[in-house]
Formats: sequence, structure tokens, C-alpha cells
Amino acid sequence: MADATIPHAAPMRRPLAGRVKAAVVLFAIFAALPPVAAALDDPFFVLIGTRILAYAIAAMALDLILGYGAMVSFGHAAYLGFGTYAVAILSSYGVHDIFLQTAAAILVSALFALVTGAISLRTRGVYFIMITLAFGQMAFFFFISLSAYGGDDGYGLAQRSTLLGSDMLENDFALFYATLATLVALFWACHRIVGSRFGRVLTGIRENPTRMEAIGYSPFRFQLAAFVISGCMTSIAGVFLANQAEFVSPAFMSWHRSGELIVMVVLGGIGTLSGAIGGAVAALLLEEALGALTEHWRLWFGLFLVLMVLYSPNGIAGLVKQVANRGRKS
Repeated sequence: MADATIPHAAPMRRPLAGRVKAAVVLFAIFAALPPVAAALDDPFFVLIGTRILAYAIAAMALDLILGYGAMVSFGHAAYLGFGTYAVAILSSYGVHDIFLQTAAAILVSALFALVTGAISLRTRGVYFIMITLAFGQMAFFFFISLSAYGGDDGYGLAQRSTLLGSDMLENDFALFYATLATLVALFWACHRIVGSRFGRVLTGIRENPTRMEAIGYSPFRFQLAAFVISGCMTSIAGVFLANQAEFVSPAFMSWHRSGELIVMVVLGGIGTLSGAIGGAVAALLLEEALGALTEHWRLWFGLFLVLMVLYSPNGIAGLVKQVANRGRKS
């Protein structure tokens, strides 16, 4: 009886298929970046590309709960911090394997998300936002207090993570492609989640939690599961950010960083997955371009964001869709 009340998967295939195509195009562009950088003899493109890929993972993970679960987490950067400090702390004890570091980051993030989500999800609206912000700031100040790892000044890594005993990730190209492969794998996982029964229930809860509860589903359980999954995915992004920068700092988990992740999702298009990836690309490229022109780049970035919200409420994904539709009509 309950299954019959959930929107059938068939209507979702077309938009989901469109998002997959958009993601494939983005992945192809990313894959072509290192050869272009090598041809131009400019390794900076690979370094900034790796940073963009890591933030794309974090933005996509946030979109999973913001776009499909209507959970505006303003402390999501804490999970980035868990990923970065998992690399730093384990490296200081001689554990350099990226799989072990990632496993530790996921474990810590899962426990933190489980506890904080269980508390935060008992509230709604602005109260949920403020509680997630409070927990994120608690994590932020905890890592500031770790003087052994630099406190507020941060901590430099002696080396990058190893991959199955190999130091191949010391090569910027190898790190780039490892990050890209992880983004592709996590996008596939998110795509499967969104298209699954779990994803349809989560979307139904976003639209009308009272009705979903009336037909036998527990909004709390589904939202908490999504919250934990999102936090774990974000921590993986932190692992790659630490390796890209070869430096960790509590700044990775400040509330400003959480706001930047939300901006990336809004800019790309809420509830699109591929839009979140595009939003991360656009936000970071704009930051680099405007930052090279003026120290007041945030003013111009804010103006661009306002114009996007006014003229394309569905973000870059919506804008691309409008252009494509006009092209078909013409």
C-alpha cells in the first residue's frame, strides 16, 4: 500500500538522464584539463582543478540533503575539516595510506553526523540552520584548540598520502585523476540514491512530511540517514583538499566555508547533483578570475549571485535548460 503512494520512478528518468549527460560533459572537460595544462606548461591549472574537484564533491554531497531533503546545513564544512585532519593526524603517526585516512574520516564524520543530525532534525527551519551552525562551530573551535597540530595557524603535511604503498599521489596529475575518479564514483552513488526508493521517499518528505508520515514512513529516519551519508561524502572531499594544499587548518571548517558550499549549490541549481558540480566550478573560477582583477572581488561575486538568483532561480542548470529549450524551438 505504501509503495503505491510513492511517485513512480518512471517520470524521474528523463530529468535524471539529463543530469547524467550534463555530468558526463563536465567529467570529460575535467579529464582533458591535465593534457591542456601540460601543453601550456602551466601546472597551476591542475592544482586549481584538483581543488575544484574536491569542492565539487562537497557541494554535491550537500545538494543531496539540501536539494532532495530540504535540509539547510550551515555546519557542513565541519566534515571537510574531519577529512583534512584525518590526513594530518594519521600522517603524524606514520599512517599515510589514503584508504585508511579516508576510512577514519568517514567513521568520525558518520558518528558526528549521527549525533548532531539526531538533535538537529528534531527542529525545523531557521532552528535547524542555527543548530547545525552551532555544532559546526563547536568542531571548528575544537580543532583550533589542538596546539599539537598548529591550532589556528594550521599544520603543514610532510608528504601527501600514499596509494597502496605507492607515492604516486605526489604527482599532481595522479592526484587530479584520483580526485576525478572519486567524484565520478560518488556522483554515480548519489544518482543511484536519488533514483532509488529511498530517494523518492526523501523527496516526498521534502514536499510534504506530514503526508509521508501518514502513509507509514518515518521522516526522521530517512532524513537522518541522508544527513549521515552526506557528511561522510563531504569528509572524502576533505581528504583530497588536504593532499592538494599539503596543509590543513581549522579555516577549512569555518561557517564561512559552509556558506560557500551553500552558494555553490544555489549557483549551480538546487536538487540537480550535476548543477552542484557546475556551481563549484563556476564559484571557484569566478573567485580566481575576480581575485586577480581586484581585492574587492567578493562585491562583484555577490552581484553576480544576485543576478543569477533574479534571472535564473534554478541556477546554472536551469539557465542551460532554458537555452537548450530555446534552441530546440528555433
